[in-house]
Amino acid sequence: MSVLVIAEHDNAHVRGATLNTVTAALACGAEVHVLIAGHNAGGAAAAAAQIAGVAKVLHADAEGFAHGLAENLAAQVVAIAPGYTHLLFPATAAGKNVSPRVAALLDVGQISDATKVIGADTFERPIYAGNAVATVQSSDAIKVITVRTTGFDAAAATGGSAAVEAIAAVPDSGSSAFLGSEIAKNDRPELTAAKIIVSGGRAMGSSEKFNEVLTPLADKLGAALGASRAAVDAGYAPNDWQVGQTGKIVAPTLYIAAGISGAIQHLAGMKDSKVIVAINKDPEAPIFSVADYGLEADLFTAVPELVAAL
Repeated sequence: MSVLVIAEHDNAHVRGATLNTVTAALACGAEVHVLIAGHNAGGAAAAAAQIAGVAKVLHADAEGFAHGLAENLAAQVVAIAPGYTHLLFPATAAGKNVSPRVAALLDVGQISDATKVIGADTFERPIYAGNAVATVQSSDAIKVITVRTTGFDAAAATGGSAAVEAIAAVPDSGSSAFLGSEIAKNDRPELTAAKIIVSGGRAMGSSEKFNEVLTPLADKLGAALGASRAAVDAGYAPNDWQVGQTGKIVAPTLYIAAGISGAIQHLAGMKDSKVIVAINKDPEAPIFSVADYGLEADLFTAVPELVAAL
C-alpha cells in the first residue's frame, strides 16, 4: 500500500507546502504518490513528477477542479482512497477545508497539524497553543492527516522522475460553485513561504506608523510583513498578515518582532523560526522568553536606527 499526498497547486506550479507534506509522507515508510486534481493542470503534474521521493503522480483533470472547490476535491480523494493507507494534506486553509470532508466521508478520525511522524500509525501534534505535544496513535485503516509544514523540511523540487498517470475525474458535485475572487496584490514574499518576516504589534499605534516604521526595514531585508492579532484587530494591518494560532503558522530563517508582547497565541505561530529577534521596551514581555536576540528599547527609535545601519 502507498501514501497519497494531495497537492496544492495553481494548475501550473506546485505550491511550496506540498513539498513539506511529501517529506512527511516519506517518513510514513511507504511509496509516495501525489494527486494533482485541476483543470488544464499538466504543468502542475509535470512539476509534481520532479519532486524527489515521489513514485507516481495521479492527474485528474476536469473543469470542476479549476478553482479547488472542496466538495469536488474531497469526492476525488475518496474515490481513490481505498488504494492508500495514508492521505496527507498540507495544514493550510485549503487543506483544512478538504481534509475533514474526506475523513467524514470515509468515517475515520482526522489527525490534525502533525509535526512529526513516529511510525506508520503514530504521530505528534501540538495542543494547547503549542504548549504541549500530544502523541496520537490511529488504528484507522486509512489515516487522514494534515501536516503542519513548519515541522518538516521541504522535499527537493527537482531530481525526481515519477510517472504521471491520468485517472478518471469524478463528476462535478454541483453543491458549490466558484463565483469570483478578490486577490490582494503584494510585491513581497508570501508570508508562509518568506525567509525573513518583520512583524509589528499593538505598540505600533496606528496603520500609518506601522507602514512608516516597519516597511523600510522590510524593504531593506526583502522581508514579508506580519502582525499580531492585536495589531490586526486594531486595524493597523490586514488580516492576511496575521501570525499566530488564529492566523498563519510561519517558520522563517529570521523573524523580527517589533512591539509584540508575545501572547501565547502569537508564539504558537512563530516560535519555530530559526532566529527570533524581539524589540520591546517592556523587559517583562513574554516574547523575550523565546527570542534568540532581545533588544529592550523603544521600537520607534531602534527600528529606524537599524534601517540606517543596514
